[in-house]
Amino acid sequence: MKYILVLLSMVFCHIVDDYYLQGLLTSLKQKDWWQKNAPQKLYKKDYIMALFMHSFSWSFMTMIPIVAFTVLSGIELNIDYLIPYLVNTIIHALVDDAKANKKWINLIEDQYAHLLQIFITWAIWAICIL
Repeated sequence: MKYILVLLSMVFCHIVDDYYLQGLLTSLKQKDWWQKNAPQKLYKKDYIMALFMHSFSWSFMTMIPIVAFTVLSGIELNIDYLIPYLVNTIIHALVDDAKANKKWINLIEDQYAHLLQIFITWAIWAICIL
C-alpha cells in the first residue's frame, strides 16, 4: 500500500504543478504568445526556456514523493535518481511543445503522456527499491 501511496502522491504533485503552479509559463511556453507580444527576432526562441523551466519544475515536483520515501526509508540516494529526473524533464518539454506549439496532440493526449511518464518512473523505482 505504501508504494501505491507514492504513486498517488506523484499524480497529485503532477496536478499541482501542471495546473496550479504553471502560472505565466502557460503563456510563455507558446510560440504564438511571443509572436504577438514580443515579435522581435531576439525573442523568437524564448519559448524554449519557458518550456524547459516548466518541465524542470514538473519533474522536480513529481519526484518529491519518490525521494521523500527513499530518504525516510533510510535508503541512500545516488546518482541514479538524476536519470529519471532528466529524462522526464526532456520528455515533458517535448510533450508540452507538441501540444502548445506544434498542435499535434490535445490536452487529453498531453495528460495521458504525463501520467504514463509518472507510472513508468514509479514502476522502475518500485522494482529497484523492492
